Amino acid sequence: MTSKEYKTITDIKGPLVFLEKTEPVAYGEIVTIRLSDGSMKNGQVLDTSDDAVIVQVFEGTEAIDRQAGVKFLGDVFKLPVSRDLVGRILDGAGRPRDGGPDIVAEEKADIIGAAINPYSRQSPHDFIQTGVSAIDCCTTLVRGQKLPIFSASGLPHNDIALQIARQAKLKDSDEEFIVVFCAMGITAEEYNFFRTDLERTGALENAVLFVNLADDPAVERLITPRLALTAAEYLAFEHDYHVLVIYTDMTNYCDSLRQIGAAREEVPGRRGYPGYMYTDLAMLYERAGIVKGKKGSITQFPILTMPGDDITHPIPDLSGYITEGQIVISRELHQAGIYPPINVLPSLSRLMGGCIGEKTTRDDHKKVSDQMYAAYAEGRELRGLVAIVGEDALNERDLQLLKFSDIFEDKFLRQDRDEDRTIDETLDLCWNLMSSIDEKYLVRLDRELIDKYGQHTE
Repeated sequence: MTSKEYKTITDIKGPLVFLEKTEPVAYGEIVTIRLSDGSMKNGQVLDTSDDAVIVQVFEGTEAIDRQAGVKFLGDVFKLPVSRDLVGRILDGAGRPRDGGPDIVAEEKADIIGAAINPYSRQSPHDFIQTGVSAIDCCTTLVRGQKLPIFSASGLPHNDIALQIARQAKLKDSDEEFIVVFCAMGITAEEYNFFRTDLERTGALENAVLFVNLADDPAVERLITPRLALTAAEYLAFEHDYHVLVIYTDMTNYCDSLRQIGAAREEVPGRRGYPGYMYTDLAMLYERAGIVKGKKGSITQFPILTMPGDDITHPIPDLSGYITEGQIVISRELHQAGIYPPINVLPSLSRLMGGCIGEKTTRDDHKKVSDQMYAAYAEGRELRGLVAIVGEDALNERDLQLLKFSDIFEDKFLRQDRDEDRTIDETLDLCWNLMSSIDEKYLVRLDRELIDKYGQHTE
């Protein structure tokens, strides 16, 4: 730590302070800024060169003038971690927000962290039962996976995330998940909704909340997910917990990246977002997984709202490259009154194939999932045809598939917000619903499976 205090501020732009002629300082180094009235603000080195340093100020740059003194502390931002984190609500900078005492640290962990070394990474293989049929059957979640929810404004992505947080469990196991909930730029109303629901269900006792509200500094939003992941890594790899990390909303995080980039006068990339956004997102997402020799795991559920419902927007587009699939929320299904309004057709879990079957779920899972998907996809296509030529033009097979698409949405997708279906109940329900289609049209199912499970259709 240096005792020098610099009064060489040359410029203040948005949340950034520009200084010149300092001693060599490190990227990410913590800074304190003493204002003219004696009050203190905290910041972090965002950029450093031979003749200039850029500092991002967490509490905003209001009241900072060129006479403010800047001191470099010679250390990076660290989060005090211990088991006492569980059950606590912290703000976006890691300070208690619930009125409780400061965290008594077992150790202090560097929040920048690193992606898991590919050599040390173990392939995910444990099926997580969420109790939501559309996910368990068609876009199976695996422990150690990163599976984002692609949503849009006004859709119930928060309800779905909370339902998964409450219900997620390993099949035939009583191991509980610790939920690390990371909120970035959400409204006070959304925060109260999350907190009330977690308290109501008792899930708050097994959760850690990091909350950056919409009226908190945007620059703080950039460290909030890193704090959450640091806490998750500590609980998973030091104390063997299985941790479910839920972020909401990654779009607010990326907008903060764009805001800081504009303040630094960087050359913008697609739609004004910085060119390094892909790398920045990967540094967060790649901290999910399972490490060989460790009992714990980190499973990530990033929620992002697609601006203008556009799945080709840079945020969902880049997230899709890094993560292992996506769950897509449909405005059309939501408007039809269906919850959860998950559109299984563009949804995908890239780890599903190797993690379902006789040893983990049930021997009919893959074939049933394929048949349900194919029948629903054809039924959806036929709706468009019927709008043009009418039902009279359809043959017997097409009429059955058209009817099945309605049954699929009403009986399979639709479930209550507290309804927790086991994977066996979900697969039995699938067989029940497929009984509305003649066996000769169920071309993706083996005769052996139909004989074995067909009794569920009676």
